[in-house]
Amino acid sequence: MQKQPPSLNIPTCAWNRPIGLGWNNPYTVRYASNLDDGPWHGMPLGGFGAGCIGRSHRGDFNLWHIDGGEHLFQSIPACQFSVFEQVGDRSQAYALCTEAPQNGTLSQWQWYPASQEGKGDQGDGKGQTGKYSALYPRSWFVYDTVFQTQLSCEQFSPIIAQNYQETSYPVAVFEWTAHNPTDRPITLSIMLTWQNTAGWFTNAVKSPEVQVRDDGSPVYDYQSKWGQSQGNSNRLIGDERRLGIVMGNRSELEEIEAITALPLEGDGQWSIATLLNPNLDEVFYHTRWNPAGDGNDLWQSFAQDGSLPDVDDETPAGASEQIAGAIAVRITLKPGQTRRIPFVLTWDFPVMEFAQGITYFKRYTDFFGRSGQNAWTIARTALKHYDTWREKIHSWQQPILDRTDLPDWFKMALLNELYNLTDGGTLWSAADERDPVGQFAVLECIDYRWYESLDVRLYASFAVLMLFPELEKAVMRSFARAIPASDDRTRVIGYYYTIGAESPLAVRKTAGATPHDLGAPNEHVWEKTNYTSYQDCNLWKDLPCDFVLQVYRDYQFTGSQDTEFLQDCWSAIVGTLTYLKTFDLDGDGIPENSGAPDQTFDDWRLQGISAYCGGLWIAALEAAIAIGQVLAQPEVSQFQTWLGQARSIYQAALWNGQYYRLDSGSGSDVVMADQLCGQFYARLLDLPDVVPIECAQTALSTVYDSCFVKFNQYLASGALTTQTFTSVQAARAAESTSSSPSLAPSSPPAPSLNLPIGAANGVRPDGSPENPNATHPLEVWTGINFGLAAFLVQMGKRDEAMQITEAVVRQIYEHGLQFRTPEAITPAGTFRACHYLRATAIWAIYHALNSRHLAATAISSAAG
Repeated sequence: MQKQPPSLNIPTCAWNRPIGLGWNNPYTVRYASNLDDGPWHGMPLGGFGAGCIGRSHRGDFNLWHIDGGEHLFQSIPACQFSVFEQVGDRSQAYALCTEAPQNGTLSQWQWYPASQEGKGDQGDGKGQTGKYSALYPRSWFVYDTVFQTQLSCEQFSPIIAQNYQETSYPVAVFEWTAHNPTDRPITLSIMLTWQNTAGWFTNAVKSPEVQVRDDGSPVYDYQSKWGQSQGNSNRLIGDERRLGIVMGNRSELEEIEAITALPLEGDGQWSIATLLNPNLDEVFYHTRWNPAGDGNDLWQSFAQDGSLPDVDDETPAGASEQIAGAIAVRITLKPGQTRRIPFVLTWDFPVMEFAQGITYFKRYTDFFGRSGQNAWTIARTALKHYDTWREKIHSWQQPILDRTDLPDWFKMALLNELYNLTDGGTLWSAADERDPVGQFAVLECIDYRWYESLDVRLYASFAVLMLFPELEKAVMRSFARAIPASDDRTRVIGYYYTIGAESPLAVRKTAGATPHDLGAPNEHVWEKTNYTSYQDCNLWKDLPCDFVLQVYRDYQFTGSQDTEFLQDCWSAIVGTLTYLKTFDLDGDGIPENSGAPDQTFDDWRLQGISAYCGGLWIAALEAAIAIGQVLAQPEVSQFQTWLGQARSIYQAALWNGQYYRLDSGSGSDVVMADQLCGQFYARLLDLPDVVPIECAQTALSTVYDSCFVKFNQYLASGALTTQTFTSVQAARAAESTSSSPSLAPSSPPAPSLNLPIGAANGVRPDGSPENPNATHPLEVWTGINFGLAAFLVQMGKRDEAMQITEAVVRQIYEHGLQFRTPEAITPAGTFRACHYLRATAIWAIYHALNSRHLAATAISSAAG
């Protein structure tokens, strides 16, 4: 194998995969109606809320999250890098994707050979043809054995911690490094081609009909304007230092008029650009070639000598035409010489539209204007500052990379799981007087397409809080504004649909209830909340507690000085805790669970006082008292009364000597993995313990032993079959009518998973299932596992925490789930709800590790 090109410093902890090497049997989706794009996912490129694109380790650009909240996954072959190389009289040219188009287009192009499993460098061009590495927000392609040039490409966007400007930019930087290790000159040409897709990324159905999927979740049809390019045009642009092509969906006259007129969603531009170095490089261009043809109009000249015909044609695309642009940079490398060549891709689609007529401008428009005609300005900025951006990325990541007490696999997952802050349908609006950094939101996931699900972000929001605290506070302010609002519209509840029962009509949002989410992209995010209709979230017993705990956590983590933030949230805290107390039907001080799934495990029935919700209630009352004391509010005395009642019965009702019972009403002996989330938050916030510390230690040891060790031993015994995990809908229906197992008639082959796979949500003390048809109890939830691991670290059980964390991380990154981390995985090799928000809870582990490390250091210093 060739060595890395000089000065290509890829961190050793980066995730890597041979270029073009797939998986024999990757994880597959659990529900047929849910999203499964397959395993070809790479690190996304783009700024928060600006839209993003994804490029897989196959080399293709295939993920298009340009329209906020909407998901498109499809390779566009014309969006590609290609390389021409000539050494002596031998030349070769490849488009750098390992899979040719399936529709017959670009048939004249030569496509890069894929790596082959189990083969190394045999000297015959086979084996490993290179390596893709990723450590968000940077990724690398290192090409091997095919070219004589040592060639690599680093790609990144300026995602910079504590930065509220560049982090929003719609830009992707590609810096190529080429080194000549031979004793002869090498002519090298690098070409970037891009199809003009301006206008494609908006919903053609402005009022999509909402339906209920087979898993009970609401879904609407998204129909982009994919392929509608009539009127699109490309033009050459440049100055003394840069050359680019701007690709838009307006004529030059319309662009001039657009300076004063507001664009619509989908209106805007792409731009590709590079730097000029007339003394060393030759730069070629073609502004209008046909990406739907055989590609010969471009490839003939490029494959011959690395040039392009320098065509500058601004003719708009006709009704059935597609057009693309191309830029190529040709250099000559002397023996031993190394050169770096930057390209940038930028886009300017400034408007996000929710329901028809409900529009916001994106955050980056605060810095580049709102006309939709600024792709070139953004490109110039990127070419000027990309080196500085990379140094800033180094600066905030280096303390993590330098930690010798953290294993590489943990550093890899810690940084790569941040991908979802770019990829997760992210919205970031322009600033105004009320919201000085704008409003921010990330989807729960693509399948559950609503924003900032509060129960999920109880775990997931550590990443945003630790890296972008002002965005975190913006989200919590949105919830504070939503709590007193009401929405009397009614809808059916999807859960009843899945069990074949008649659904009652439920009010969408009750005043005082903490909403589950901040709305969906087909309505009005931040204003119309509680979009999900799988359960009646007005009945949930954890959401008000989640809100209070996150408010107090955000206050503490940002220096305990921002009393204005607490004041903004106080009336909502009082209102929502008062509302939740109305579910304390027996007056014992703790709101009871109703027997319906009324908390984050929304397919898992809890009855009476539950360990999960009851513990959160006690911790939330403690947090509310602490906040009220800071603000000197009179409601504190009422909260203290409730707290005294709750504390007097929680322990007696639920403690069985080994763990806290699931609830007081069901009689279940299940050990719930997340039974003491409230205790974790109490310790996190330096509040009084929810339970005696010795009981917490014992319960946590039981959780580790039952839900992780014994559960995985049970799996290894083969007692749970693949079919158990592949017939969820049938199991639910059977559960409502029978106690006998319901097995699928057939199931896909499961990948060869290395046990352990993580901790189950809830099993009996011996690791076996209470009900083999259960859904949530027998799933391994990535974010809940990370939350449990953070609790283990907090309680001094680091080894156990890292065992659970590593088990989950390896399942994700070794079985084709990278950059689409799901909510849940099963032993059958199936997953549910990919691109899931909760997995960023790995940052809670990092916080807990830091806290333990600082405490140990302080003790050591004091002893010294």
